Amino acid sequence: MFEQTFKNIDDILHKDAGCGSELDYVEQTSWVLFLKYLDDLERDKATAAQLTGKTYTNIIADEYQWTMWAAPKLENGKIDHNAMTGDDLKDFVDHKLFPYLKKFKADAERADTIEYKIGEIFSELKNRMQSGYALRDVINLIDELRFRTHAEKHEMSHLYEAKIQNMGNAGRNGGEYYTPRPLIKTIVKVVAPAIGNKIYDGAVGSAGFLCEAFEYLKESKQLTTTDVITLQKKTFYGKEKKSLAYIIGTMNMILHGVEAPNIVHTNTLTENLADVQEKDRYDIVLANPPFGGKERAEVQQNFPIKTGETASLFLQHFIKMLKAGGKAGVVIKNTFLSNTDNASVSLRKLLLESCNLHTVLDLPGGTFTGAGVKTVVLFFEKGSSTKNVWFYQLNLDRNLGKTNALSEKDLADFVTLQKSSAESENSWNLKVSTIDQSTFDLSAKNPNKKEETALRQPQEILAEMKALDEESAEILNSILELL
Repeated sequence: MFEQTFKNIDDILHKDAGCGSELDYVEQTSWVLFLKYLDDLERDKATAAQLTGKTYTNIIADEYQWTMWAAPKLENGKIDHNAMTGDDLKDFVDHKLFPYLKKFKADAERADTIEYKIGEIFSELKNRMQSGYALRDVINLIDELRFRTHAEKHEMSHLYEAKIQNMGNAGRNGGEYYTPRPLIKTIVKVVAPAIGNKIYDGAVGSAGFLCEAFEYLKESKQLTTTDVITLQKKTFYGKEKKSLAYIIGTMNMILHGVEAPNIVHTNTLTENLADVQEKDRYDIVLANPPFGGKERAEVQQNFPIKTGETASLFLQHFIKMLKAGGKAGVVIKNTFLSNTDNASVSLRKLLLESCNLHTVLDLPGGTFTGAGVKTVVLFFEKGSSTKNVWFYQLNLDRNLGKTNALSEKDLADFVTLQKSSAESENSWNLKVSTIDQSTFDLSAKNPNKKEETALRQPQEILAEMKALDEESAEILNSILELL
C-alpha cells in the first residue's frame, strides 16, 4: 500500500506547477509525511501516558493538529467533505501553519528535542504546491498511512530510502544524496561501532551512514533501557550544508526511529580546525564527502593543508575530529591515492603519520549511479602511524549501473578477507616503508592479479568517456559558480 501511495503522490506533484523535479517531490512529500508522523507519535505518547496514569501535553496546539486542519474525520472514519481545500487550504498552510511551526526553533529548550527539529525543518522549506486542490489530494493519501507499529515504520523507512535513491538517480549530483546502501552496510560492518560510541558524519546528506549505523547497533545486542536512551540522544551526530539534504537526512533518521536527530544545518568546512577541542571529538567517523567541489580561499584558511578540493578539506576535518583510538570509514575519489600536487602529498603524509590506514577498498566505476568517478574507501584508526596497508580491489564480472547495482554479496569476500588482511587474487599488502617517501604514492596496483589479454568492450570505453565528460562539466560548473 505504501509504495502505491508514494507513486500516486508523485503523479499529483508532477502535474503541479510548483514542483518541477524528483527533488521537489521528495521535499514536498517529506513535510506532509512528517506532520502525519508527528500526529501518530503524539497519539502513541498520549496512550502510553494514559496507561501509566499520567497526563500528556500535546506538542502541537489544537488548531494546528493534523486531525483539525488536514484530516478532520466524520463518524465513519472518512475525511469530512467540508475539510479545507483549494485556496483556503493553501492560505492556511502558507500563512498560518508554517509560521506557527517555525517558531518552535526559537522556543525549544534544547537542540536535541523534537520541538527544535519541528522548528528547524519548517524554517528550511516552504510549501511549493501551487494548487490547494493538489495539496488536498496529497494530504488525503498520506492520511491513509500509519506509523504506529514497528513493522509500519520499518516499511516506511525502506520506501523513503527508495525515494531518496530515485532522487539521487535523477540528477548529475545524485551522489551527494545517495550512497549505495550495500556499500554503507559493509563500511559499518568493518568499522564495527559499539553502543556508547559517538558516531559522526560531517557531510551527512540523506543520513544513510547514520541510519545504517543505527540499524547495526540495534541488532548488535539485547538493548537495555539505558542503551535505547543512548542511541536516541548521545550516539549520532551530523552536519549538512544544503537545505534539502538537511531536511531529507533529518526525516530519514526520524523514520528509522531516531526521534530528534542531532543533525545541524551548517557548512562543516567553515569551522576552524585550530578551535577543535577534545570535547568536540568523536569515536567513529562514517562519511562520503562531496568530491569535485571547490571551496573559496577564506574557507581554506580553516585548514593546515590549503586546497580548494572539498573532499580533501573534509578528510582533514575528519582526522581532526576523531578521538585518539577513534575509527573511520571514508569514501573518497581514487585519485587521492596518487595525485602529485602539494596538498595531496601533504594530506597522504598526514594520514599515514597520524593514523593507521589499515585498509583501502578500491571500488569499480559505476558504483555510484550517475557519477562515473572511481572511488576508494579509506579505513583508518587515529593515534598510531601506518606500517602496512591492506588493499582490496573489487573486480566484478559485470558493469555496474542503475539496473545492475552493487550488492552486499559483491562485497562479502572483502569483508571476510579484511578480518585477517589475507592476500588473494584481489587483495595485497603494502609496507609503507617501501613507498616513495617524497610523494607517499599509494596507487592501488594489484601485484597478485593475473594479466588479462582481452580488450575492453566498446560500451565500457564509451561509458568511461561519458563519465569523464560529466566530471569535467561538474568541475567547470563549480568554477563558474565561484566567479
